[in-house]
Amino acid sequence: MSNKYFAIKQEYKGLKFASKKELNRYLELEILEKNKYIANLETHPKFDLMVNGIKIGRYTADFRYLDQSGVSIVEDVKSKATKTRDYMLRKKILATYNPPIHIKEIL
Repeated sequence: MSNKYFAIKQEYKGLKFASKKELNRYLELEILEKNKYIANLETHPKFDLMVNGIKIGRYTADFRYLDQSGVSIVEDVKSKATKTRDYMLRKKILATYNPPIHIKEIL
């Protein structure tokens, strides 16, 4: 079944992905984790969106992991169609956090 962006949902090892592109990125990250280039690979981590101490929503990323330096990386697989105004606003809110959460976009 496809979603509103015409991506076909995928399933792998009981995990669900919104598109083939997202699944392919997961497979790449899985190899990197197996070879110890990254650690603690997590799918679909959730982040509360807070403004002035008030929860205004939630953002779900595609992936989160630790790089070799121990830095937490948040990734989202994107296309032109999925870089919506709503997504861009959520990205800006997360960047205001202390420490900031920056989203690495995989195009």
